[in-house]
Amino acid sequence: MDFQHRPGGKTGSGGVASASESNRDRRERLRQLALETIDINKDPYFMKNHLGSYECKLCLTLHNNEGSYLAHTQGKKHQTNLARRAAKEAKEAPAQPAPEKVKVEVKKFVKIGRPGYKVTKQRDPEMGQQSLLFQIDYPEIAESIMPRHRFMSAYEQRIEPPDRRWQYLLMAAEPYETIAFKVPSREIDKAEGKFWTHWNRETKQVSRVWGGSRADRVWSHWPQHPNLGIRPVLLRLFRISDLWKREPSLPSLEMQ
Repeated sequence: MDFQHRPGGKTGSGGVASASESNRDRRERLRQLALETIDINKDPYFMKNHLGSYECKLCLTLHNNEGSYLAHTQGKKHQTNLARRAAKEAKEAPAQPAPEKVKVEVKKFVKIGRPGYKVTKQRDPEMGQQSLLFQIDYPEIAESIMPRHRFMSAYEQRIEPPDRRWQYLLMAAEPYETIAFKVPSREIDKAEGKFWTHWNRETKQVSRVWGGSRADRVWSHWPQHPNLGIRPVLLRLFRISDLWKREPSLPSLEMQ
């Protein structure tokens, strides 16, 4: 309640405000608040009747002036009726059709069998670190298709019983079947120049060098080549775990 601007009075010199004055002040504060948040010209429930007074079409109440109507819009009755109307409209509104999903045409290829491959065990004579060189031939690879690869843990595949000591290197290219190589589950050294894949478009051969971490003394001297992506498919498994048996001479082993 504003006690400073009443006629002929100073702060603290007047009596206690009457109930009517308090109500008038409350309505004025509500009107000012409503003016900040509501545009009365866009209110669908505001109506001026032929008598010059104002009506709320939602609550069916009559008001002598705009200030009275605006104060009413901030009251509990009007807000409750607004919530009821919104709930009713939401219930009666027809179900909106789901947006159409963009259909992506899936390329279908007739599988023509497994690709030829060669696996070579390598060793650096100076550092004694080991690596594997995978060479897979895709002479009939489909146009605009790039060979893809990914590493798969033993718990992702369903061909053999899971064994955490092993992981699988998958190689895929349409229309060939996906093949996987079983290799020791060692940390991969992805340092520059030690982990790479190269796709030769002329010979249709993809080459990949794989090696473990430096702690496992695995090394590759081939340059890095970031050409391939990932495709998690497993159709065939070839076990080459014997490549990692420690031997004095460690000769190169080829698999065709």
